[in-house]
Amino acid sequence: MFVLSFVPSLASADDPDSVAWAEQRVQKEIVRPLAEQVSKRFSRARPAPRERRVRITDPTPSHDAKGRDFVPFAVDVRFGGAEWKRDDVVGCVYRASGAVFIRREGAYYPASLLLGKGVAAVSGVCEPSPPARS
Repeated sequence: MFVLSFVPSLASADDPDSVAWAEQRVQKEIVRPLAEQVSKRFSRARPAPRERRVRITDPTPSHDAKGRDFVPFAVDVRFGGAEWKRDDVVGCVYRASGAVFIRREGAYYPASLLLGKGVAAVSGVCEPSPPARS
């Protein structure tokens, strides 16, 4: 009986399903749409990377001030050389809604910002709530 009391905490700490699910959401909402965007005219913007990879930076879900679970992620890019540029895009994925947010200039925005959508910053997302005091 003593051993069984630890089973739920061990199972929820590194839930591989939440990691795989979060990676799939980031692939669907950020990586694939960015790969499909092709500039059709001359631009001074940086060239598109050859590769992108998703990293879940902490597999244990965090809770925001409203008690919603989220998982932080980062997207790394490679432009043709062997070196990866880490943290090109950082943000979080909400577990219940599947919403994906990215961090820009100290604020969090819906991921659609990367696709040229005019969206406003959303306050209170992707920020872990402070631990409760006893």
